[in-house]
Amino acid sequence: MAVASRLDTGKAFARVLLPTLAKGVIVRRPSSMALAEKVQADAMAVRTMKALRDKYGPEPLRLRVTGRSVALVLDPEDVARLLAETPEPFHPATAEKRAALNHFQPHGSLASRGPEREKRRRFNEVVLRPEKLDVEAVVRDEADLLVRHVMNTGELAWDDFARVWWRVARRIVLGAGGRDDSALTDDLKTLRANANWAFLHPKRRGLRRRFEQRLHQHLERSEPNSLASLAPADEAASQAPHWLFAFDAAGIVTMRALAIGGSGPAGILESARLWPTTPVILRESTIATRWHGTWLPENTTFIVFAPYFHRFYGDTYRPELWPTEEPALVPFSAGPAVCPGRDLVLVSAGTMLDTLRAHLDFSTLEPPFPATLNHFTLRLRATRKGDDGLEVV
Repeated sequence: MAVASRLDTGKAFARVLLPTLAKGVIVRRPSSMALAEKVQADAMAVRTMKALRDKYGPEPLRLRVTGRSVALVLDPEDVARLLAETPEPFHPATAEKRAALNHFQPHGSLASRGPEREKRRRFNEVVLRPEKLDVEAVVRDEADLLVRHVMNTGELAWDDFARVWWRVARRIVLGAGGRDDSALTDDLKTLRANANWAFLHPKRRGLRRRFEQRLHQHLERSEPNSLASLAPADEAASQAPHWLFAFDAAGIVTMRALAIGGSGPAGILESARLWPTTPVILRESTIATRWHGTWLPENTTFIVFAPYFHRFYGDTYRPELWPTEEPALVPFSAGPAVCPGRDLVLVSAGTMLDTLRAHLDFSTLEPPFPATLNHFTLRLRATRKGDDGLEVV
């Protein structure tokens, strides 16, 4: 098993892992995203990963970390194995993930192990089905308001899009009564910002109690055409923070899909390929495991840096890639721990994308697309369908 030199371990942390953490893994930090885009941090990270593979070969690369076993995954087939053999022997509830999610969702399936994980995972798989709700009607209703706004202003900025997208999220999860409760998702955003620091930030238990009480009030209404109507409030309450959290990433993907001229679910998937909203996928081994003829010990943390694998397929818009069986194209992860809300995201985000594009022509980025794209500063010039488009500013 190859072991990185101390210098190369330092490069892996300085150029790949730390910049990814700095951008915010639970909620994006605007200032860090601006800096990352300026220096194209992901391009440097992808080059670093390629150099490590060229130097050490395709097998998982152990980093020199005192007191821990940490390995970078460098080969697509190893990505496939790692995700296919989840949760045993490669568990998704790593120590870092549990520490982060405990700030706002300590009972989520991603932070659980054993029978509790199996129960919570099945619950999510049953509830998060788009065919159980009229998702398209909710999205189109809110998108129509956004279309009118953009027609008046001539551009779509992230803040305007996000405001409408969160209304969609709250309606899908909580029902129409939650549509305008921005205070709820603002509290969740604060808790998620604390979660970015994982072990290093004290838990704000009072804020979490306030958030949970407010959330439970919405869930108890069990409004028709909402996820809240599909399960008892007590069961839904343990998973709903993550449902709301996931809509943030879906909104980012949708805005970027507009910026590249994407349409439908394939446009959403391409946006997530080019700029993964889960750039680092972690697994922790529960037993010693064998890789390319050598062994890695129990409790090894495996790191999959998704942008490295996703950019194998180029820097242009390639919707023909989807659906795919490519083992390392994993915008929603893969295997038994694949995102249970994948289809719900594709329907809601794809409907928003197509509804906006049915009425408006948006300016788009020119390929090759940058490795890092700061959604916070995207401003897409727009005209009524059929008029001449303008450039992104």
